[in-house]
Amino acid sequence: MNSVLSFILVLGVLIFVHELGHFLLAKAFGVKVLKFSLGFGNKLIGRQWGETEYLISAFPLGGYVKMYGEQQGEEVRPEDEHRSFSHKAVWQRFGIVFGGPLFNLLFAIVLFFFIFIFAGIPEPVDSTKIGEVTAGSVADQVGIKAGDLVRSINGTPTTSWTHVSESIKDSRGQEVTLVVDRLGQELTITAKPTMQKMKNLFGEEVGERYMLGIVRSDDIRYKDATIGASCEAALIQTWNLSYLTVMGIVKMIQRVIPASELGGPIRIAELAGQQMEAGWMNLLYFMGLLSVNLGILNLLPVPVLDGGHLVFLSFEAVRRRPLSDRTMEISQKVGIAILGTLMVFVFYNDIVRLVKRWLVS
Repeated sequence: MNSVLSFILVLGVLIFVHELGHFLLAKAFGVKVLKFSLGFGNKLIGRQWGETEYLISAFPLGGYVKMYGEQQGEEVRPEDEHRSFSHKAVWQRFGIVFGGPLFNLLFAIVLFFFIFIFAGIPEPVDSTKIGEVTAGSVADQVGIKAGDLVRSINGTPTTSWTHVSESIKDSRGQEVTLVVDRLGQELTITAKPTMQKMKNLFGEEVGERYMLGIVRSDDIRYKDATIGASCEAALIQTWNLSYLTVMGIVKMIQRVIPASELGGPIRIAELAGQQMEAGWMNLLYFMGLLSVNLGILNLLPVPVLDGGHLVFLSFEAVRRRPLSDRTMEISQKVGIAILGTLMVFVFYNDIVRLVKRWLVS
């Protein structure tokens, strides 16, 4: 139940924010908005306020803002051209389309800002604590355990993880003597580092070095921050997540990251439920992460997505005339086919994960 409720909450808020971006930019440029819908398909509930009908529709994985004069071939009365989307300048239409992804990124900044103000800015604890020991590694074979604190290497006290890492790397494969603190008891352990391949965040090999097979602890502490520091940290966090999202897409295209890693609505619901159980701050951070993902993914140059529309508008700006109706029609069909295929694929991934988990348990 937690997963369902948190999924509805997270997705509902993010869709609302995205569509609100389109809505407010359309209003700012004087475009008449006919419908504002959370969800697609048949109307579940709706109410007319002013010239806009506000809806909640049956299929919850998305939403839309329907604007006057937006559809191809739609008849626009001459006296209403100033309220028509298609009669606005290219830069104004570009701004309206870009408004959705922009609001998702701005929303992430706001979320991270409030998290940092109330909970503090997280920073890694620079200690010599071992967080993980790779199974079958040299460290595993000589009895080093996760949670051990490395006090010294070859008689030299260690004060940071950098010191631990550099001392092992500089051993050139010679035996090293570690003094570790395990639950208050000091142990002396001798081990011989071996040459191993290093991998980056995406699992790509980036070189070799001497290692024991130990990983630093991922302990963090929260530092109180001013409004200015929290704002700066929120901007940096949003930028970093945006960069990682883009690089993740690139690495998936390059087949560095397997396509099986893609998750769909079921996976999102699971993660949202886990974050809610961990606390509201975790859920808000997860919402910020998804908001960045939603903003960036919507900017992909795929017809039907906002990014596809931005590409068409860019062509129109360069050519000084819109693309033909035939080209737009074909592009829309291609975009729908791509999104439909992707949706089926991520649902398949989600179901496979559930089945594997069920078989293991």
